[in-house]
Amino acid sequence: QVQLVESGGGLVQAGGSLRLSCAASGGTFNSYAMGWFRQAPEKEREFVAAISWSGISTSYADSVKGRFTISRDNAKNTVYLQMNSLKPEDTAVYYCAARLGSGSYYRHETQYAYWGQGTQVTVSS
Repeated sequence: QVQLVESGGGLVQAGGSLRLSCAASGGTFNSYAMGWFRQAPEKEREFVAAISWSGISTSYADSVKGRFTISRDNAKNTVYLQMNSLKPEDTAVYYCAARLGSGSYYRHETQYAYWGQGTQVTVSS
């Protein structure tokens, strides 16, 4: 069973950048496909980005495409979410998630078995 811990959230002005990290332990990290999701107040949790176990395949929500980049370092058991050109509507709690994967990525939260506790990202206007 894998444990996930997110970090890197905080308060940033619109147009700024943040990099979120998600450190995994307790499993064979390069066996897991990873994803980032977010939940804004009074909204459903939504997909942000996903990456295959190898890092070759990635997928993004339309709302973040071109601004966010997901990557992973299997040697460090860590997945990252680089967020640029942040907007107030990006304000949310960001969660990373993991599941045993093949060569693909996964976009739906029901496809993930393991979740971190979340990290708050607040973008001021």
